[in-house]
This record gives sequence, structure tokens and C-alpha cells, in this order.
Amino acid sequence: MDITYQDTRDFQKEDLEDLFLSLDWFSGRYPDKLQAAIRNYKTVYSAWNGRQLVGLISAMDDGVMTAYIHYLLVRPEYSRMGIGRKLMELTKDHYKDYLRIVLIAYDSAVPFYEALGFRKEEQETPMSFKRR
Repeated sequence: MDITYQDTRDFQKEDLEDLFLSLDWFSGRYPDKLQAAIRNYKTVYSAWNGRQLVGLISAMDDGVMTAYIHYLLVRPEYSRMGIGRKLMELTKDHYKDYLRIVLIAYDSAVPFYEALGFRKEEQETPMSFKRR
């Protein structure tokens, strides 16, 4: 299997919908909004197996100090193949001169992010406000 990586924010909404729903992510139910949102991110890397979108990472930043990773997804049938790690390496390299990269992780993903050098901060609590 030959996975290729791209630096692009231009995706077909069907590709995004398929990837996000493969993980049962809520935002996959809104492909038009998802497509527009991805175009607005500062940094997006994607992983492809041929014409199939199999992974994606997106980040936004303040241009100087802090970058925020919002999405990191890999289709379930492609997990544990190094795709998420490679997407994160591309992103970390892109932001190598920034003081920090921030993300909010589900508890089940914490060991993965720790293996990539992230750590859970003692004094910080992730918070969100969701409209559904």
C-alpha cells in the first residue's frame, strides 16, 4: 500500500464526509460546512491511498506563538499504520518555530499523543461549548 501525503485545503465534500463518518464524527453530518471549515484552516495535511482520503490533520494558529490542532483523523481500517504519526510529524515540523502546539484529546487518545511528545498539563482543563 502506497500512502501519499498532501498539503492542501481543497477537498470534495464527499471525501470529507466519508472520512469523518467512518469514525462516526458528528461534523461528518454537515459536509457543506465541513468543506468550508477545512478551507479556512491555516494548515491541513491529508493522507491518500490512491483516490481515497484516509487521513487528515488540521490546525489554526496565531501566526507567531501558538498553533491549535483541531482534527486528526485516520480511517479505522488504516489505523496503526503510522498515518496519524506522519500527519502529526508534518504538522509539528510546520510549527517547529512556535512556542507551543495545543490540542484537546479524548481520553482514549491520550497515550497516542503522549507517544508523540505531547503531555497532559496539570493546571489546564480543556473546555468547549457545543451547539447541537
